[in-house]
Amino acid sequence: MKQVLLVFLGGGLGSALRFLISKVLNPTFQHFFLGTFLVNIVGCLLIGFILGFSAKNNFLSENHTLLLATGFCGGFTTFSAFAFEKHSLLKSGELLHFSVYTISSIVVGIIAVAIGIWFTKL
Repeated sequence: MKQVLLVFLGGGLGSALRFLISKVLNPTFQHFFLGTFLVNIVGCLLIGFILGFSAKNNFLSENHTLLLATGFCGGFTTFSAFAFEKHSLLKSGELLHFSVYTISSIVVGIIAVAIGIWFTKL
């Protein structure tokens, strides 16, 4: 039960922070959801760092990893909003913006995870 509460706490904090960032940054560009993009990329970087650091040093306990990676990063990042935004771009015929946003989110996200893991090896 303690582990469920840790995921719940981390997820709530991550979700609240995601909401605030998206609320402020998403209106910045008309066809690019900057807030969602940034939280997903930062979340990728964080999870790479957290899991890489945990694997390298065995410093984080299973509970810490559940709180930070599963809870916080899971609540902070958002695949459902990402998918909905893609749908809205397709529905409005914005194929170029759809393509740029989708490809950049995936590619930069994978790179961010790799950078997070790489930092733990320094």
